[in-house]
Amino acid sequence: MLNQQMLPVSKDRVISKMPKCYTPESCLHYKSQFDEQVRTACQQRHAGSFGLKMSKVVMVGDLYVGKTSLINRFCKNVFDRDYKATIGVDFEIERFEILGVPFNLQIWDTAGQEKFKCIASTYYRGAQVIITAFDLGDIQTLEHTKRWVEDALRENDPENCFVFLVGTKMDTLSIAECERTERDALKFAMEIKAEYWSVSAKTGEHVKDFFFRVAALAFEQSMKRELEKSRDGTAQIGTGTLIQLEGSSVGKKENDSQMNPNCC
Repeated sequence: MLNQQMLPVSKDRVISKMPKCYTPESCLHYKSQFDEQVRTACQQRHAGSFGLKMSKVVMVGDLYVGKTSLINRFCKNVFDRDYKATIGVDFEIERFEILGVPFNLQIWDTAGQEKFKCIASTYYRGAQVIITAFDLGDIQTLEHTKRWVEDALRENDPENCFVFLVGTKMDTLSIAECERTERDALKFAMEIKAEYWSVSAKTGEHVKDFFFRVAALAFEQSMKRELEKSRDGTAQIGTGTLIQLEGSSVGKKENDSQMNPNCC
């Protein structure tokens, strides 16, 4: 995986300014631009100081709310209405260039079935971003997001994690229906201290904007930590602790007989 830092980043993964939030009401991080110290550090970087910097993102939520579809739409620009449910965990690595600096997101897709929870929960640890997804057309899946967030935060430091609440399948609702559900979701997002977004994996609406927002906030937080650790106020951009891959075969589909569904 380390060879990826030598590959050029595609033009549609370049971020030069702080992406906007979905709505002002849903935004917990009121900012229209990157932190000035972070921007200055990126501008003053020296050639050869790069390392493969990676932040870990975990996607949690009920079965069939569209977690895998959301990830596939952003990472592969595909939508498959007949996908098979994820068993255990799977992951994608998405590469960005933010303020001229290489940056990767390791996006973990976790199973929504209760019986696989013990498998998925082992991969929550070390997350910088927690995304909990629900189906805009199924209010019960919104009510369940609190439990998913609590489970993920139990394995992490709540003070060092960004939490996003994402309503999926907005293409299946009328504008009026979507707005009604969003009002409830915004209230719930404030309760769990999450930033709210509505998206559609089928049409791609808001998907790229959402993941750009996730990447930019994770990058800025990582850079600020490096600057804080640096005694003289400078940092070697992109160095630091890496999120290691747990293995190459963690992502299984529902017809994979190697997983034991009775483990939990």
